[in-house]
Amino acid sequence: MRTYAGHSSAEASNELYRRNLAKGQTGLSVAFDLPTQTGYDPDHVLARGEVGRVGVPVCHLGDMRRLFRDIPLERMNTSMTINATAMWLLALYQVVAEEQGADVAALQGTTQNDIVKEYLSRGTHVFPPGPSLRLTTDMIAYTVAAIPKWNPINICSYHLQEAGATPVQEIAYAMSTAIAVLDAVRASGQVPQEHFGEVVARISFFVNAGVRFIEEMCKMRAFGRIWDRITLERYGVQDPRHRRFRYGVQVNSLGLTEAQPENNVQRIVLEMLAVTLSKDARARAVQLPAWNEALGLPRPWDQQWSLRIQQVLAHESDLLEYDDIFAGSHVVEAEVAALTEAATAEIERIQGMGGAMAAVESGYLKAQLVASHAERRARIEAGEEKIVGVNCYESTEPNPLTADLDTAIMTVDPANEARVVEALRAWRDGREEGRAQDSLAALKKAAAGSDNLMAATLECARAGVTTGEWAGALREVFGEFRAPTGVGGAPVAVAAETGTPLAAVRAKAAATAADLGVGALRLLVGKPGLDGHSNGAEQIAVRARDAGFEVVYQGIRLTPEQIVSAAVAEDVHCVGLSILSGSHAELVPDVLARLRAAGAADIPVIVGGIIPAADAAALREAGVAAVFTPKDFGITEIIGRIVDEIRTANQLDPLEVPA
Repeated sequence: MRTYAGHSSAEASNELYRRNLAKGQTGLSVAFDLPTQTGYDPDHVLARGEVGRVGVPVCHLGDMRRLFRDIPLERMNTSMTINATAMWLLALYQVVAEEQGADVAALQGTTQNDIVKEYLSRGTHVFPPGPSLRLTTDMIAYTVAAIPKWNPINICSYHLQEAGATPVQEIAYAMSTAIAVLDAVRASGQVPQEHFGEVVARISFFVNAGVRFIEEMCKMRAFGRIWDRITLERYGVQDPRHRRFRYGVQVNSLGLTEAQPENNVQRIVLEMLAVTLSKDARARAVQLPAWNEALGLPRPWDQQWSLRIQQVLAHESDLLEYDDIFAGSHVVEAEVAALTEAATAEIERIQGMGGAMAAVESGYLKAQLVASHAERRARIEAGEEKIVGVNCYESTEPNPLTADLDTAIMTVDPANEARVVEALRAWRDGREEGRAQDSLAALKKAAAGSDNLMAATLECARAGVTTGEWAGALREVFGEFRAPTGVGGAPVAVAAETGTPLAAVRAKAAATAADLGVGALRLLVGKPGLDGHSNGAEQIAVRARDAGFEVVYQGIRLTPEQIVSAAVAEDVHCVGLSILSGSHAELVPDVLARLRAAGAADIPVIVGGIIPAADAAALREAGVAAVFTPKDFGITEIIGRIVDEIRTANQLDPLEVPA
């Protein structure tokens, strides 16, 4: 039983972990901030506004020591949501455990370490697919030999569903990732064939459970069935214990709503039932989001509420006392068979392309997800897929939980970042610089060759190297990677047929372009900072394209300077910024100031993301034309508002969109 937690600093997160463990939490699930996830130190330009926002900053060994102070790692099961820099964080964790006197071979836990879904959904990738797969391979080979109870990779279909994946796509893309990883480990020659079953046994999965809980339960049964077949037939694993489908769950956050957020509690409960009702497909670990995650960062009390949901189910209900209650169900068996057949066909299609990595580089996987997500959004907007409180049953009594929105979520002290940066500088000043530089040189030499990189990484950890320095050394050797956006290849999800809302917005956009004497309105969709959750930005880009806009979308991880340069160079009519990490208060005013300095203050700027009401008011006061949050689910309506803001900025009379 876990809650996903971490914020502000190592000290603050340590206090939170110890408090949660005292309340009955049975494992730790560490959230790292975006600079840590993407391999930047907190004093890097891209880290500005992101330090300690969505997780804990871990810059070096000293931070890892403080993060786990008074928590005996030998007796802990720790899940670390870390991918591109997974090897680095595992090395820091191991060294702290050694300093505590722990037996490294007894350590238990998981490093997420699934880079494929980073290219497709979360966006915290750093290196190209080839070198990234090598880092994963080296970690698996190392842990199987040295930390045999550790799960070196947690293949994550969770984030695929968040990015729009159907159950079939979720199964197929996760299994294709597993095949790519296992093939790479086998080809590396680092693990003898007689021990390959031990590699398979340490592969775990992290899945998403949506509110359609019968379908989700059947999905889990199909997952287990396909995994058993692949590991037996493709890899010859004979021991059925090694072929077990081992998975943990974070129930769906995509479906949590800002409107009537109290409804999220029953959504979370239903989603948890999807992965606990069926004994033969029951999760080994569950972590639940908090009811207010669509509003902002949950408070400790909110996390306690989510933990208590699990404890009530486990200790008050009789759910865990029975054998599988779906055994022999014709309905369940038919659904599982259908999912298995369709997912197997999609796996074979991806293998025909050259496997998961090739399908990432070609843009196929990303385009499929963007298209699926666009179709789902269209169903919601049309009312075909109902969401209580959003597109039906919208009237509501005043909500005492959100009566004071400023206290309904936790906020990170803006001064926290400066403190973390100052502590980082003190760490660098106090370390043995020669040893640190020697260890970085050895890391680069190993990366340029074929040695397993874990030994060099452990020496970097012990030598006081920082997260940014470790990743920077590997960037020098491996280069960086900008993943395909999937926007260009996404088909039309909402037709602009006569009489439809999109047709009206398209006509208004065309009329505005004519009034301005241009062929089409131009919209720049930008993602400043390190927030890689691009789903919303992609859907805005696709719908704006379908409404007749020329869309400039360069993907994730841009500085305000780069965004403004692109806006001026492309002579755009509007800049749309998408930020979900909480860095809007720092980055948006910077974009506004740079536009003014470039003589482009007349370009309207709109912002979308998880933005508390007080912050939204401050952004509008600073000059932002409009702020959109998760409650603004009508994308066509948003595009219409963008046209309105363009007309206002250019002093054109309003045009009405027919109802």
